[in-house]
Amino acid sequence: MEFHDFPPVTTYAAPFFVLSVALEWWGVKTGRFQGRYETKDAFTSLAMGIGNVVVNTLTATLFFWLLIVAWPYRVFTLPYTWWSFLACFVLYDFIYYWKHRFAHRARWWWMEHVTHHSSEHYNLTTALRQPWFGPFTGLYILGLPMVILGFHPYLIGFAAGWNLLYQFWIHTEAINRMPKWFEAVMNTPSHHRVHHATNPRYLDTNYAGVFIIWDKMFGTFVPELDADKPVYGIVKPVGSYNPFTVAFHEFIALMRDCASDGVRPDKWFGRMINAPGWSPDGHHNRSVELKRAYVDAHPDQAGQPGLPND
Repeated sequence: MEFHDFPPVTTYAAPFFVLSVALEWWGVKTGRFQGRYETKDAFTSLAMGIGNVVVNTLTATLFFWLLIVAWPYRVFTLPYTWWSFLACFVLYDFIYYWKHRFAHRARWWWMEHVTHHSSEHYNLTTALRQPWFGPFTGLYILGLPMVILGFHPYLIGFAAGWNLLYQFWIHTEAINRMPKWFEAVMNTPSHHRVHHATNPRYLDTNYAGVFIIWDKMFGTFVPELDADKPVYGIVKPVGSYNPFTVAFHEFIALMRDCASDGVRPDKWFGRMINAPGWSPDGHHNRSVELKRAYVDAHPDQAGQPGLPND
């Protein structure tokens, strides 16, 4: 069976990205759309996107080769058909959910993903604010099970491109809510605004890429509440528009914390595999502690979506 490469979806979509950002920027500045734009912040996001393209272009061959190496060990050989693409797309999004969840729950992967969350604004340029060293953190290996099942790496890459393209439009405040049936199944701007928020109830929720059903299945879904408008950014703001600072600030912070532990590989490993805010001395400041502290200060909110019962 012959397999061939597919068109690079995100490359062909680049003009769409540029025109969409320009339209949203114009709409926000003229008061026609909801949202906020800050010029320095937007250009930092664009710079991060360009850097991400450069890094991925330079490393794509290596990581694609690793998937090709696994291809002879597949259990099945799935052909190029509409149903195999659909199955690949859904399975890829399922794996993306877990990949995304891991990226929030272990600091080693968070130090890469934090770049995407670092903007204190939420607009289409935020979608382009991508990390520069993601391939080196190892999460790409989550694609290996798909290869073993029989999805060719070319097909996986094609599905990944469409997955990324879908996620672009949900980074906006210009759209309030989609129809209820759509909100029930698909990831939307409303659901993803929750994911990018630093409000305690919204921390570490709504990991979905395309289908919000994964969050509903695995207990990580929280709806956007009109009474608690999302506040964007990260718990410890970067405080800089320098792309290099945005790209590497968490890596530097992790190395600094490990250095403070002395020669203690056990503590270094603990910092890397545990959630952001974890500390070897037991004085944690993870999302679970932040949620509990919020409930302690607002006991009437206990048990509400995204918050503990007590």
